[in-house]
Amino acid sequence: MKQFFATLLFLLLGLQAATAQGIEFYHGTWAEAQEKAKTEGKLIFVDAYASWCGPCKRMSSTVFTQDKAGAFFNENFINLKIDMEKPENAEFAGKYPVSAYPTLMFLDATGKLVTKDVGAKEVEQLLDFARKAVGKTDKTADYEKAYSEGNREPKLLYDYIKALNQSGKSSLKVTNEFLNTQPDLSSELNLRIVYEGAVEADSRVYDILVKNRDKIAPLVGETNLKARFENAGKNTVKKAIQFKNEALLDEAKAKVKAAVPERAAAFGYDADMKYYASTQDAKKYLKAVQAYQKSEVKNDPPRLIELVNTMTNVFPKDKDVLNQAEKWADNAAENGNNPSFYLTLAQVYKLQGDKNKARATAEKAREKAGEKDGNVKSQVDYFLYKLEG
Repeated sequence: MKQFFATLLFLLLGLQAATAQGIEFYHGTWAEAQEKAKTEGKLIFVDAYASWCGPCKRMSSTVFTQDKAGAFFNENFINLKIDMEKPENAEFAGKYPVSAYPTLMFLDATGKLVTKDVGAKEVEQLLDFARKAVGKTDKTADYEKAYSEGNREPKLLYDYIKALNQSGKSSLKVTNEFLNTQPDLSSELNLRIVYEGAVEADSRVYDILVKNRDKIAPLVGETNLKARFENAGKNTVKKAIQFKNEALLDEAKAKVKAAVPERAAAFGYDADMKYYASTQDAKKYLKAVQAYQKSEVKNDPPRLIELVNTMTNVFPKDKDVLNQAEKWADNAAENGNNPSFYLTLAQVYKLQGDKNKARATAEKAREKAGEKDGNVKSQVDYFLYKLEG
């Protein structure tokens, strides 16, 4: 019986590991992480935290655990969590001092700081920060010379395409040349090139990625593959915005829906919001933002406030957008237990031209803040100064 339970426990632990989501943090030492980063050619991500830090705990439980964070971070970084106040981490803390928590760092394998930022982030903010960190380590020159001299070995092409993507440069020309000269895509390395090269949904290589997804998924992981489909869709949305081409917007939504159906709704609403914000189509933007709130945000106060801030930044003068923003900001303020949410509501009233409501709501934010939250009180003072000015 003991053997049975031991076997059962082993299987359960194995299942848990196999289905683990989010960022996988390395449990070795700093020196071991550097060696691993050197071997794998990756940067090191460090979550420098303290055990008492509330925002640190929130990121650990709600941001680091998300699939999309894990898909990008696990592929591109060696990830470490370091409690900066523990004695065993004193040497690291001395070399990389921080003044607030969490401090998020990206370092190379030699220990050189690439970039860092202070404060908790939502998942999209974290991903944007991580992509910028990757972009700061441009390795394209390492491969460009060999490529220009005629080297077309698959390993070089793979490294070159990956370096181009990481540095924010277009890799489609190199990828398309590979596809035109390589009729056999069955080898593991060639399949990885297809995966790495599929950066836009409106491309031939993206369609090849979809066609070969059953072969590629075991190589890169299903989560990473789905993230690649969605990121390619996002890049096509950016192109649609750049060229003001609604057909490209529709193509991006359709291809993501076919490849990752469970993400289709959220992706579509977000794509529409970004596109119609760029074209300043308030009517279509409001329709998209309402669908997004109903499906993804619901009545979550922090996310409602984030949405309200986005809406008022994009359409600060549109009556219908501001009316909807007022309702959601009021909902968040009444249910969010956060005095700063009242200040957001006050800002909406100000944009609507109602100074009396704006003033009264700002004062309510001050009252809710009490004596402890000096930051909110300072924000209220500044808001009222600008309101009267």
